[in-house]
Amino acid sequence: MSSLPLRVCHECDLVSAVPPLACSESARCPRCQHELMARKRAPAQQSLALAIAAVVALVTSLAFPFISFSARGIERAISLTDAVAILSTGNYTLLAVVLWMVLLLLPMLYLGMVIVIHTALLLDRRPPRGMLMLRTLRHIEHWMMADVFLIGVLVSLVKILSLASIGFGVSFWAFCLFVVLMLLITRSVDRDWLWQVMAPEPTPPAHATTGRTAVSQKLAGCPVCGTVNDYHHHEPCYCRRCGEKLHMRRRHSVQKTLALLVVSVLLYIPAMVLPIMTVSSLNETTTQTVIGGVLLLLDHGDYPIAAIIFLASVVIPVAKLLALFWLCIKVGRPQPWRPEVRMTLYRITEFIGRWSMIDVFVVALLAALVQLGVLMHVSAEPGIIAFGAVVILTMIAAMSFDPRLIWDAADHADLEYDVSDKNDPEHDNISTFSLQPVVAGKAQDMGQ
Repeated sequence: MSSLPLRVCHECDLVSAVPPLACSESARCPRCQHELMARKRAPAQQSLALAIAAVVALVTSLAFPFISFSARGIERAISLTDAVAILSTGNYTLLAVVLWMVLLLLPMLYLGMVIVIHTALLLDRRPPRGMLMLRTLRHIEHWMMADVFLIGVLVSLVKILSLASIGFGVSFWAFCLFVVLMLLITRSVDRDWLWQVMAPEPTPPAHATTGRTAVSQKLAGCPVCGTVNDYHHHEPCYCRRCGEKLHMRRRHSVQKTLALLVVSVLLYIPAMVLPIMTVSSLNETTTQTVIGGVLLLLDHGDYPIAAIIFLASVVIPVAKLLALFWLCIKVGRPQPWRPEVRMTLYRITEFIGRWSMIDVFVVALLAALVQLGVLMHVSAEPGIIAFGAVVILTMIAAMSFDPRLIWDAADHADLEYDVSDKNDPEHDNISTFSLQPVVAGKAQDMGQ
């Protein structure tokens, strides 16, 4: 058995040995190319600096006017907190709660934990509740949508440019900086290094063998800290390093995914049929559906924005529903042909799902910003609640689906993944030679 650390791929279940990594290198699964481990340069200092800068940018974006606009001699400016407050005082408190969670509460929680953990480690101390915080970091990343909200802001501005003059406050530029910093932070946190410092990795089970699936060896890899654990079917199993509950396969994964997809389809019908917002002025009152808003943008000649809304609100949700339905059906019909194609489809589906929230943020911002009494007034309508529910449910559906089932279907036909003779004395090091750390987008062979 190789002395190198072992990892179980969370997307295809292959057990691999990870070679030593230098800064800015990563190791990927030799079967599905999922990233198993990555090394960051000066991880504590870099993450701490970025997190502090992001907190400053976020606080600045809340303290000053975000956007101002003037129409017919009346000027109005709002901050991000004003936007949430206006929505919460109306009939759409749920919309305000979603906005508050994804823009403020979850990012602040994430940044606070990053700062506490890395500050304690730099002071050579163990952070309080450090293991719990590390587990929490992984679970809330998917739900931070500051970047999606920023795109929604830009789309909103295009929609009201024909109605008013737009001005950008200090908070707008601070929020743009905050979005960039958040993207950098999520890439700079070196979780494997953090776990190694806080709780050194225990020795893998003696019977663990590289080049085979974990399920065939009654093993389970921890999705949080990466530790390889023995798995016992007759009792609940928890990671011996971080305490996370382990699942050899997610329980009733396909059934849960299908149930969420069916509910999403049922909600998608009212989301498309019901109006998502009403625009009132002195001359007229108009209601807009998702498709109606796209057609209105086309009439005004805003073709790029119309394409973005159509893509985010129609194409992506439908494509995601069809893709997940197709994957659920295929994993129940063992067919070994090209599982990597299905894996790529799943990754794309999981990545693009959150971008459908653009239309929700557009309506929320317009409803908060355009409040000029009888002169002009925008209000959210029930359709946007249904549409937001569709986006959230499809995101949960993608998370509920276990991608390892894709490879189980391929392995069902006795296509056990192996790239060398098991009788070869170097078989135990198979994954060591197969894994290739990636440097600047290029594979570099680590050799022996």
